Parts: sequence; C-alpha cells; structure tokens
Amino acid sequence: MRHFLTLLFLAFLSISCAKQNPLEKAIASKNKKIKKVIDSVKNYEVQVLFTEILQENGKTTFKDYSYRVDENTYFYPASSVKFPIAVLALQKMNQNKKIDKNTVFNNASDTTKTTFANEIKKVFAVSDNLAYSRLFDYLGQNYINNQLKSKGITARISHRFSVDNPYDINTKSVYFYYKDSVIYTENPIQNDSIKNLPLDKIKKGIGYMVGDSLVEKPMDFSLKNYIPLTSLHQLMKQLVFPELFPKEKRFDLTEEDRNFLINTMAILPKDAGYTSKEYYDSYVKFFLFGDSKEPMPSHIKIHNKVGFAYGYLTDCAFIENTKTNKKYIITATIHVNKNKIYNDGFYEYDTVGFPFLAQLGRELVPLD
Repeated sequence: MRHFLTLLFLAFLSISCAKQNPLEKAIASKNKKIKKVIDSVKNYEVQVLFTEILQENGKTTFKDYSYRVDENTYFYPASSVKFPIAVLALQKMNQNKKIDKNTVFNNASDTTKTTFANEIKKVFAVSDNLAYSRLFDYLGQNYINNQLKSKGITARISHRFSVDNPYDINTKSVYFYYKDSVIYTENPIQNDSIKNLPLDKIKKGIGYMVGDSLVEKPMDFSLKNYIPLTSLHQLMKQLVFPELFPKEKRFDLTEEDRNFLINTMAILPKDAGYTSKEYYDSYVKFFLFGDSKEPMPSHIKIHNKVGFAYGYLTDCAFIENTKTNKKYIITATIHVNKNKIYNDGFYEYDTVGFPFLAQLGRELVPLD
C-alpha cells in the first residue's frame, strides 16, 4: 500500500510539473535576482508577457503566457515607443514613390541631413532620442495614433524626446533631397490637442525634481506617451509574423523594408559604428545579458526595443537561439524607484532592474 501511494504521489507530482507553464516556473525561481523582486512584486510594478513560437510541419503558432499584465495601469514606456515609430515611418514612406529609406532628408528646425535607414539604425543600436524625434516629426501624432488603432494596437503617442517643445502638436516641414535639390516636401501638420490619459496610477511617487528644486507632490504622467505591454507584444508578432494576421492588421511594408527593420532591431552598437566602452554589446539588450558587459554569444539573436527612464525598464524582444532553432517573444517592465522621487537620478537599475530582466530572460530562454 505504501509503495502504491508513493507511486501515486510521484505520478501526481509529474503531472503538476508538466502543467506548470514556463513563465510560472521562471517567476517562481529561487535565484535571488528574481526572488528579490517577486517577493515584493507590487512595489516593482512587474508585468510580463511570454510567447513560445511553435513551428511544426510548416505551420507557426503562438503559445502565450502572462504575469500581472494590466492595460489600465500606467507605466512609463520611455524609449520603447520608438519601436512603433520606426515601423510607421517605413510604412508612410512606402506610400510615397518619390522617396525610400535611403533618401536624404531634414526638417525645418534641424539642419542635420540624414536618412530613414540611418535614423532607424540609431534608434535600435543605442536608442538615440533625436533620431526618434526626427521620425516623429515626419509622422505627426494623428497619423501615429490613427494607424496604430487601425492595426488593433492600443497606444497614445504624444511627445518627442530631447527637443525644446516635446508636446508641440504642430510638425515642421520635412525636405527630401536628391543631391542638393529638394525633390519632395512633407508639409507641416497640425495635430489634435493632447488629452489626459484616463488610467490607473497615472500620478506617481511623492515628489519630483525640477532642476535643483524638489516639487513635493506626485508626478503626473497623464500627458505622456502610453503603450501597454500587450500592444508592444502584439506589434512584435505582427511585424515578425504578418502572415498570421488578417491583411488589414498588417503594416504596409515591402518585404525588403520589413526584413531591414527586423535585422536592424538585432544590431549591436559596434555594428552601427559605436565603438566606445560606453556602448557594450548588451547596452540596449536587457533580457539574458543586461547585467553583463561581456560580448554576447553569436548564436543568440535579440531583435528588440527597450525603454529606460524614470525608474522604468521595459524590453520587448523577439529572441532566436540558432543552436536550438527555438524562437520566443518576451515583453516585460519593472519599476525601480525606492525613494519615490522622480528626476533625481537615484534608481535601482544596476542593483535590481537589470539583474531581474537578465535573469528572467535566462530562465525563459535556454542559452544552449
């Protein structure tokens, strides 16, 4: 009888383990980099989405898992919004036969002449803010938000980065050149006024810095950019696997431009010409390697976009292991701001945030 009960218990244990999904297993890890966060998870505002990409007999399917995901609770997406902006810039460009991603352009308030290809490389290689703002001004808020909505993606993108008037609803003229001659002008756009976001936890903390002065009240994020974790995750699926979505939900990209975008998302700083020690391989690759400055192994390809500001760390990544031929999508966010003061520069990125996201990636994606 005792032998029978032992076998029954082992069978039950085996079934229980088999049923445990990989995200639950990762979150339950005893590794201190995970446990430290999960033991106080509400303080860290953690949300995670994980997808195993199953490819059998020529058919691709998604197996999805989620942890504490809530579209109605606000987190600051920071530079992760550069992902949809890069996609939409190529889409809008594709609708104009006079230009392509290698056409030289500049806008009326910016003397720098560049190309979409160059700016998109900078966006993904080092998360360049001015590159994002140049693409933003080509698009305008109305186009950005209407197009994302038409693709079934919830978002409200309202502002630029690293410019004097980030919330300006008017764009500047954008000039496109062949040699030194203007061949096309994108006229200024007057966009709709920016409305407050009606979301939970839109006011955060107990204070924030303005210059050297502390404002002793919660920081209001209601006019800032918003894109929930579900939208970033869905955007990645729609970009990498457009054939799995109805035609009206696909982005209007040529196959060449779509492949350019996917490949550029995997670019490392050194491959884009950034050779200083500041720009190590995992500079904008948080999952698996975000807690290390060592070179990344060549068999792991991470196509991603991160966000990094106000104590929020977010990453949305399509990850390929070329040794195992396995593919995954991970999107996660964590907030590390123990003193609840914003803009003071004191965030626990290195001690909590980067280690958590890196270890989460290692728990979900085998390196060998």
